[in-house]
Amino acid sequence: MAVKHLVLFQFKSGVGAEAVKEASSRMLGLKEGCLHPTSQKPYIISMTGGKDNSHEGMQHGITHAFVAEFESVEDRDYYANTDPFHDEFKKFVGPIVEKIVVVDFAEGEF
Repeated sequence: MAVKHLVLFQFKSGVGAEAVKEASSRMLGLKEGCLHPTSQKPYIISMTGGKDNSHEGMQHGITHAFVAEFESVEDRDYYANTDPFHDEFKKFVGPIVEKIVVVDFAEGEF
């Protein structure tokens, strides 16, 4: 069962455009940098993201969104809890974000 992993960022006020751009680039780079513990090959099926451009005004401060897709819950769990490359990203982005929202789901499961 594939799992979608939605990540939303609100960057702290005063964080410059270059830092936001680097954080976004690093987030997208997780697709190639995160390696499966057994195969030592990339295991994120897809990773996409970008800056909010909604006109609805319902962002509640969120400015950037990313969606990663994993083949299984086990892969998602390894990524979220253990993957050392992801852990390094979390250490980098932690000091510059005000809020992070994460929602995981399997398409069509309600």
